[in-house]
Amino acid sequence: MVNPSDDPSRHRLLALAQQRGVSLAGLSEMIGRNSSYLQQFIRKGSPRKLEEGDRRTLARFFGVPESELGGGEEISPPVTSSRGEWIEVPRLPLGAAAGPGAVAADERPFDSFRFSRRWLKEQGLSGAQLSTIRVQGDSMEPLLHDGDEILVDRAQRALRDGIHVVRLGDALMVKRLAPAGPGRATLLSQNYAYPPLEVALDELEIVGRVVWKSGRL
Repeated sequence: MVNPSDDPSRHRLLALAQQRGVSLAGLSEMIGRNSSYLQQFIRKGSPRKLEEGDRRTLARFFGVPESELGGGEEISPPVTSSRGEWIEVPRLPLGAAAGPGAVAADERPFDSFRFSRRWLKEQGLSGAQLSTIRVQGDSMEPLLHDGDEILVDRAQRALRDGIHVVRLGDALMVKRLAPAGPGRATLLSQNYAYPPLEVALDELEIVGRVVWKSGRL
């Protein structure tokens, strides 16, 4: 019988999921399994080993060699190079509203973007917890447009001036965040048609700081 605590690949998979801020249920669905599949694998040792296709998909998603997830030594590299030149950043099926606010959905990755490890280091993001989501609405124009993809550093939770993704109640928004006195913050839009919104910090969850964007011309 497999003792899950003796298998370093299970510890590694759990650590990678926690570092990236993604759920085991979401990862299970990403590889086409039921939502409890990876939970069972890590906690109960069933299945004994990940199937090759599942292991390869997870290794590519996290940007690590398959050997870290229980595979043998690789003859050819996965999507990430053998020198670790690329980082796979999860793409979440969420819309951060640049407007009144969108109701947040489950944060289960459905895709990923690949970023140069060197570029991330140059941007000061080598140790960041990154994910990407899509902008919805026009309140952040001309800085951010409807449909732009934004790179969010979820490790930066402290209040500081800048563009952030925040939750207010059930709504997920992207706004410029500025201090507004003790225990309060102001959510600012780039589009002056939208008035500032002052809120108490205990009503606000700072999901992460927006550090990069991409969009169609």
